[in-house]
Amino acid sequence: MPALPVAAACPISLTASQRQRLKKAAFGHKTPHQARIRAQVVLHAARGHSNARIARETGLHLDTVRRWRGRFSQGGLPALADARRSGRPARFAPVQVAETKALACQLPAETGIPLSRWSCPELAAELTARGITGPVSASTFEGVPLGAQEYVVSSDEKTSIQASCRCHPTLSPGAARAMRVNHTYGRGGALAYLAAYDVHRAKVFGRTGIEPFMALVAQVMSQEPYASAKRVFWIVDNGSSHRGTKAADRLATAFPNAVLVHTPVHASWLNQVEIYFSVVQRKVVSPNDFTNLTQVRDRLRDFEDRYNATAQPFQWRFTTSELDDLLARLDRRTTDHQEEFSAAQSA
Repeated sequence: MPALPVAAACPISLTASQRQRLKKAAFGHKTPHQARIRAQVVLHAARGHSNARIARETGLHLDTVRRWRGRFSQGGLPALADARRSGRPARFAPVQVAETKALACQLPAETGIPLSRWSCPELAAELTARGITGPVSASTFEGVPLGAQEYVVSSDEKTSIQASCRCHPTLSPGAARAMRVNHTYGRGGALAYLAAYDVHRAKVFGRTGIEPFMALVAQVMSQEPYASAKRVFWIVDNGSSHRGTKAADRLATAFPNAVLVHTPVHASWLNQVEIYFSVVQRKVVSPNDFTNLTQVRDRLRDFEDRYNATAQPFQWRFTTSELDDLLARLDRRTTDHQEEFSAAQSA
């Protein structure tokens, strides 16, 4: 049976201008990968190379080489661009897109929002609040139950929040440019942020400055529903301001319906207020760019109000059985260390 004839490759000839543009695309560091490969195919073809040889040298499929060689032969440089594709109608009008980009390219503090930078959910919520758009998906920018009148409050301190005044103004993000923060700064002091977080109501109570833990407790327990609650469980770590049985007794004496519960030593991450503090770190404190402590204090208070207006409880997935397993591993590790120490002492 005679072999089928092989179609001849399209001959390619280039003008000086075309050759210069193709070389720039084929070897430019900022050229997208697809555009670079297509330009290389055409340059190889202009040297008279066969499609099979081009496929071997570029690592492309033979049909891919044939397609881009043919498209250039028929349409020149414009034919190397991606063809226009159909898609669903645009959801947002050009004016909405422009206003969204303008807001995203401003520092939140410049618009009166108590944030250091925009996150996608915060930007989506602000667009809706301003009436620029309807509800927007952020992904597109996209044990034993407690009884009635029982609450759980998670509390801790975030210390050493500094006021770092940058020597040059922070620049908001722009086209192809991230937000720029000067690395040199002057120190404006530091303060502590005490916070109590109701884990089921997603409500935060905060105080700033060097204040005792009991001042925060009094702030919360003096208001409803905690003042008349059956029990309020205060979850704390083993920090010096609320360590041990003395702190528990002091709390119970001042507020008989309050119960102090300590997290295991070295496991303060179990306290849900730490999640809230991580939100504060990402959305309020970083990058640290404050002229003085008053700005820090005002930003924290304003963010607290903003957070309480829309917050939802954290989806806590660490179960009591997982905690039991963790504590058992810690016990085994402690026992092993004690046995190793005893053996070393007796040797």
